[in-house]
Amino acid sequence: MTTEQPWNSWTKDEFLQQFGGLYEHSSWVAEQAWEQNPFSSLQGMLDSMNEVVQSSSREKQLELLRQHPDLGSRIQMSEHSQSEQAGAGLTNLSADQYERLSRENKKYTDTYGFPFILAVKGKTADQIVAALEARLGQPEDEEFATALQQVQIIVGLRLREWASRHGIAV
Repeated sequence: MTTEQPWNSWTKDEFLQQFGGLYEHSSWVAEQAWEQNPFSSLQGMLDSMNEVVQSSSREKQLELLRQHPDLGSRIQMSEHSQSEQAGAGLTNLSADQYERLSRENKKYTDTYGFPFILAVKGKTADQIVAALEARLGQPEDEEFATALQQVQIIVGLRLREWASRHGIAV
């Protein structure tokens, strides 16, 4: 059954072409997970990718977190981030909402040294700002772990979206 999964017969380049973008500008995660191939399921592959992140040094994890754009920012970002932020209404913020989110993002980044990360699917701009404000002031280690958990949620959502487009169950 393991070898029946299409991703198990792909070359490393093919694998990275499909899954290298799951982690924001961090194809190294998929590249290292590919070494653990074959995967019996997409969930197994996702678990392997999560293990790559969890077993990485704190510096490498911090580098991963810093690859994420500020929510609501008007900068060049990955196609995944553009779609996710647009879906949450972050590309159509009022001037006041944009100012508030920018101010809170800066405060968060100044506090923790990485951008605020939240899986925004299904959330409104106001819910996102409220979550950001609620997480400000958390102990640094706790917030670091929360940010990594949010990255994993985001990656899981992206992989499910990929699977849906390809008619594959996760």
